[in-house]
Amino acid sequence: MQSASEQSEAADRPAPPASPEHAYPDHWEADVVLRDGGTARIRPITADDADRLVSFYEQVSDESKYYRFFAPYPRLSAKDVHRFTHHDFVDRVGLAATVGGEFIATVRYDRIDERGMPASEPADEAEVAFLVQDAHQGRGVASALLEHIAAVARERDIRRFAAEVLPANNKMIKVFTDAGYTQKRSFEDGSVRLHLDLEPTDRSLAVQRAREQRAEARSVQRLLTPRSVAVVGAGRAPGGVGRTVLRNLLGAGFTGRVHAVNAALTDGPAELDGVPAHPSVASIGEPVDLAIVAVPAERVPEVVADCGEHGVLGLVVLSAGYAESGPAGRERQRQLVRQARSYGMRIIGPNAFGIINTSEDVRLNASLAPHMPAAGRIGLFTQSGAIGIALLAGLHRHGAGLSSFISAGNRADVSGNDFLQHWYDDPGTDVVLLYLESIGNPRKFTRLARRTAAVKPVVVVKGARHSGSAPPGHRVPVTRIPHATVSALLRQAGVIRVDTVTELVDAGLLLAAQPLPAGPRVAILGNSESLGLLTYDACLTEGLRPLRPLDLTTAAGPADFRDALAAALADETSDAVVVNAIPWVGENGATESGDGEVLAASLREAVASVPAPVKPVVVVHVEMGGLAEALAVATSTRPTPTGTRTTSASATATASTSAPTPASGSVSGSVSAPGSDTAPAPARLTTSTGSDAAPHASAPPPVPPAQTATPAGTRSAEQGTAAQAPDRPATIPAYPAAERAVRALAEAVRYGQWRRQAAEPGRVPEYEDIDEAGAAALIERVLGAGGDGDTRGVTLDTEDAGELLSRYGITVLPTLPAPTPDAAVAAARRLGYPVALKTTAPHLRHRPDLGGVRLDLATEEQLRTAYAELTEVLGKPEELQPVVQAMVPRGVDTLVRSAIDPAVGAVLSFGLSGAASELLGDTAHRLVPATDRDAAELVRSIRTAPLLFGWRGSAPVDTPALEELLLRVSRLVDDHPEVVAVSLEPVVVAPRGLSVLGATVRLAPPPPRTDLGPRRLPSY
Repeated sequence: MQSASEQSEAADRPAPPASPEHAYPDHWEADVVLRDGGTARIRPITADDADRLVSFYEQVSDESKYYRFFAPYPRLSAKDVHRFTHHDFVDRVGLAATVGGEFIATVRYDRIDERGMPASEPADEAEVAFLVQDAHQGRGVASALLEHIAAVARERDIRRFAAEVLPANNKMIKVFTDAGYTQKRSFEDGSVRLHLDLEPTDRSLAVQRAREQRAEARSVQRLLTPRSVAVVGAGRAPGGVGRTVLRNLLGAGFTGRVHAVNAALTDGPAELDGVPAHPSVASIGEPVDLAIVAVPAERVPEVVADCGEHGVLGLVVLSAGYAESGPAGRERQRQLVRQARSYGMRIIGPNAFGIINTSEDVRLNASLAPHMPAAGRIGLFTQSGAIGIALLAGLHRHGAGLSSFISAGNRADVSGNDFLQHWYDDPGTDVVLLYLESIGNPRKFTRLARRTAAVKPVVVVKGARHSGSAPPGHRVPVTRIPHATVSALLRQAGVIRVDTVTELVDAGLLLAAQPLPAGPRVAILGNSESLGLLTYDACLTEGLRPLRPLDLTTAAGPADFRDALAAALADETSDAVVVNAIPWVGENGATESGDGEVLAASLREAVASVPAPVKPVVVVHVEMGGLAEALAVATSTRPTPTGTRTTSASATATASTSAPTPASGSVSGSVSAPGSDTAPAPARLTTSTGSDAAPHASAPPPVPPAQTATPAGTRSAEQGTAAQAPDRPATIPAYPAAERAVRALAEAVRYGQWRRQAAEPGRVPEYEDIDEAGAAALIERVLGAGGDGDTRGVTLDTEDAGELLSRYGITVLPTLPAPTPDAAVAAARRLGYPVALKTTAPHLRHRPDLGGVRLDLATEEQLRTAYAELTEVLGKPEELQPVVQAMVPRGVDTLVRSAIDPAVGAVLSFGLSGAASELLGDTAHRLVPATDRDAAELVRSIRTAPLLFGWRGSAPVDTPALEELLLRVSRLVDDHPEVVAVSLEPVVVAPRGLSVLGATVRLAPPPPRTDLGPRRLPSY
């Protein structure tokens, strides 16, 4: 990058009004990932940086200096150095980007008044200027510095930046114009004058996140595609971690250069396993992109320094003894990250298992896995080496290939978020599988997962769900929301959330090999009536719509399976097919050998007969020898080169060269209603040309693409996720139990539905009666009464809560206190009969089952009688805190809540009031701001939702009014982050309209929004 200029910095200026020195703002320090994938540290410039500034300036070209100062300026004077290193951190601020402790770029602002002269508050404009070393131009340093200096300026109540740039300095002009801020541009006195409003806009946020994605994806790509690798800690004797990784690298056929490093090799040139061995990285004498560190933890700092000083781009630290080992290890881990980042390096680990890239151009196995997985379309990330081993083995058994594998250990630096950034537009990855024990940045993870899930499936299994704490070594933010809520929010983001590692593999196999189903209708066929009924029941349990099972009978042979499957695939009344298979039994009672291979060939032939894959096929087999192995061919998810045809021997022996002829009878049956308790009698393969089955509704339309423009290598929802070429053998996942197959299929159905909905996202509606300014004034008044230093917050009283909610069109039914019978009567006269008498004591609140509520009191006599009964049975009035409310139309009691969690942000929740939500946890959740679609889904996603829609003949309630209430609460919390909690309970939803009977609102200074600030890596 070049530079921008203030009006000549070298010229003398009047000194600005004195402003008090502020303490060093260490929260402005940040590590950032640059465009090329390297890292830099951004920090305030201080008086101690004089020598660094002079050295930095000496390395800048004359042209860049000219662009900065609008005149030749070969060196900085002592006065310049003092001015550029002494700041008050309010009106004058300077930031530097550093690598290895040395400056590579600087930016500064000076507050100015309307005449362009130095000023102090309340002036809200500042002049900004950049300077970037020529060797680091083009790395996105200036763009990152602009994000950070803008955030600093907003913190200091500066709302606009002004900059003067020479017309020839096109790169610097582009930094400003591409930032996405609202701007004005003019040409004055031979220079371009730019004015930028610093308030973040949708475009500036989109630009920032797009740059973040490119930079973090590139940083991962550098780790996965090194041209040279050094294994540091490779022992002389066979065995040991370092020597094992070296052997695995060579065994995988790594296409780049490999070096062994062992500090004990001081006797000159040597070799280990046929590769050059050196005593240090410095002695290698050629560039090294990636270092695998396998030395004791106490020796790692010297290795990191050796690597950093010689330009290594990234580290995989296998060494243990860090945060997983206790407080001393945690400090050692912090120092490791700080040291590596100071050199611009990223780290996988420590305590990592390693990384794998199966691309033929790389073939990198820098891990402890002894065998290189087959190449394929699945990206796999784990935080556990043991789980990583199990997943690699499970996927290998099923013939599933990987694009890349990462076991990140303590994930002190590179995390699952970084790999989501990489896999989002990686053309070699179609399915993402994640085993996570903690989520370091849940808000960012949810955002990235939603974006990635729009173009390819993201399947997550979460470990350590109920331990109440993060696994040792994992640094995570504190969260107050339960695991079930986190799971619901992940599903809202399109994440396929599974509970076990087995389910992770099952779902991954189906999604990698088969297209997404267009709907929930499932055809079932096979040679076992009992297995068909088990599959039918499993489908109902998972919320699918199974057709009547087709029983081919135990006499069915491979050709019968082929014809039935081909017919089911052509049948428009189903969206997926489950094939059940049990062994054929010969006359002597023994199963026939080779049945599995023959059946697999027939099933593949049936799938191949379909012009294009339109619906998924899964197989459930019981002791069917060779079937799973035959279906899970070694290249099942490996991309086949164009023009290459791969056919198994068994397929060649049994497959017909022509397309199979469908069975003379049609495969059809009736659709049972979801929730039916009785399974239908299985259909039979008929020989007539007609069918006695009931007609089906037509199939739903194909799944629309997830978005108009997708990243390279991704597929639309209607194409599914299978990376199967037309000339490849069909890949059909096989499962040993119906429940496993159907569960994986159900996840694919739900994900397909989410993709269809994501293609047309909902909107956040506008309401003309919302008084945002009035609500802000009330909030400021209430919080201001507590003093500037009060961070505890306050719960609004009934009057203020009602007024705040009314600003957003939410009316709370008046509640009048009734400390005595006479007060209750007076309240009833004011409200009008009939009334309700309720206790508000904490132990009785929202518990009508305890008898603390009396309804439909139509007269004074009834009211006094009810008052006497309550106080006699439940306690004294001062204990019960009784109140009187007017009666409202009867309906369903519900609750609406919103709360801000420091880890995930504002969450909107809905459920039925009482036991359903409190005892059974039947509550639905969505992130704020909620769209109209989110509100509709909230109302319908709880298990007790039928009570709102006319269950057992009751009148349906006014769900549109309920959805509007949810959206208004969401707007209130989104517009005013000081509203940290809202609870409306009960909300009585009647057939027409609703009534909010109780409301609690809590205000507090808003928590920091790290997702809206400038890009930064997690701090240590």
